Amino acid sequence: MRFTSNVKVTGMKASKGQMENGTSFDSTKAYTETPLDDSKGTAKGFAVAEFTLGTSAEFDKYKHLPFPFEAAADLELVTNGKTQKTVMHSLKPVEMSRPAKAG
Repeated sequence: MRFTSNVKVTGMKASKGQMENGTSFDSTKAYTETPLDDSKGTAKGFAVAEFTLGTSAEFDKYKHLPFPFEAAADLELVTNGKTQKTVMHSLKPVEMSRPAKAG
């Protein structure tokens, strides 16, 4: 199930390299503000959720932005038959409105 959700991106981190055993890695992690489950009355506020977003090159598309920033996230809910997870496919930053110039 694919859907779009408005998110607040609190941070991003690029990783690229090779482990000692020769395995290569190349990814960007996006961290988004996520409400805590307050249904039991034992939690309140927000935490961050981590999503993998493409390769380390993805980070370059967003590093010039001021953090945190609002974005429309293209997400997909997937399952292996037992558990489900949310996959982030893309982020589109929402343009921040600029204050009108005083005349």
